[in-house]
Amino acid sequence: MTPRTSSAAWVRGITDMLTAQGLPAADLCTQAGIDLQALQQPHTRVDVDRVSHLWELAVARHGNPALGLDRNLTARYGNVDLVGYALASGPDLLTGFRHLERHMAVISDATTFALQSDPRGYWLVLSHIGATRPIPRQRVEYAVLTLLTLCHWLTRRELTPLAVELITPPPADDTPHRAAFGLLPRFGQPANRFLLADVDLRSPIPTHNPSLWALHERLVETELDQLGQTLTSTRVRTEIARILHLGEPRREDVAARLHLTDRTLQRRLQAESVCYQQLLDDTRCELARQYLANERHSLADIADLLGFADTSNLFRACKRWFGMPPGQYRSQLLTTLQAPMAPAVSG
Repeated sequence: MTPRTSSAAWVRGITDMLTAQGLPAADLCTQAGIDLQALQQPHTRVDVDRVSHLWELAVARHGNPALGLDRNLTARYGNVDLVGYALASGPDLLTGFRHLERHMAVISDATTFALQSDPRGYWLVLSHIGATRPIPRQRVEYAVLTLLTLCHWLTRRELTPLAVELITPPPADDTPHRAAFGLLPRFGQPANRFLLADVDLRSPIPTHNPSLWALHERLVETELDQLGQTLTSTRVRTEIARILHLGEPRREDVAARLHLTDRTLQRRLQAESVCYQQLLDDTRCELARQYLANERHSLADIADLLGFADTSNLFRACKRWFGMPPGQYRSQLLTTLQAPMAPAVSG
């Protein structure tokens, strides 16, 4: 299975932030297996497990569990590059973020973004997928705060979310979280998300330029195409990962989310020599590796997150995927993760 990756621009922003915090970014990148020089090349992609490892090493060196949880840091170093320029050219946040649901893969194909309607506005939801290392809370919280900071930058207004929810457990000291988000998040929740009022999302973006927006949209679509993100099979897997925790998604439901008829979806998948059930199984396998690497998830939790009716289905699937039951595979996986990562290959 192809590793999930983040863009050079995003990882370069993280390394610059670490340097600004007095950390030896070059040494940390070497330990994490990241080629720091390769990050200067725009088409370099970095395995997300190396990004997680970089955060682990940085937090251990700095000693601050709230590392990066500062609006000034995310405003300066949260580098979304081309996607940010496209959003800045758009008419309003709501329109731009509807495009971001597809465009997020340019920043990282290990992160999905979704808008969820609410009577008060919309939840902006970030999910992390495709990792085999446990995802550090700092990586999660930095990404969520960067998204909120991006809203401020795009609108040139201070926007206070109506609510913030994080999957991370409650910290020993929640002061940095309250200062960063403008209110105390709810921790230990099913998703990473924050709620913005409808009026804030529909407010005009001061830098809106229809011509530039069209240009940037074409550039982002070209980037997606080069990354293989315009393939129907890739889009299907992303949608499955987005909604799998709600139960096993039917093909026709995924087709509707992609604004396709079920017949059109079938035809496009056939043209790519794949079938829906195989994509569903592959996505479950990928996410199973991620969830089993996190000891906070019980096997019953993992079965639910993978859309299985019960844990017996999880046991059968793990024996088919990994040749062993989930508990045994988890032990093997955790032992493997304690070993040093192999040197990076840039590209």
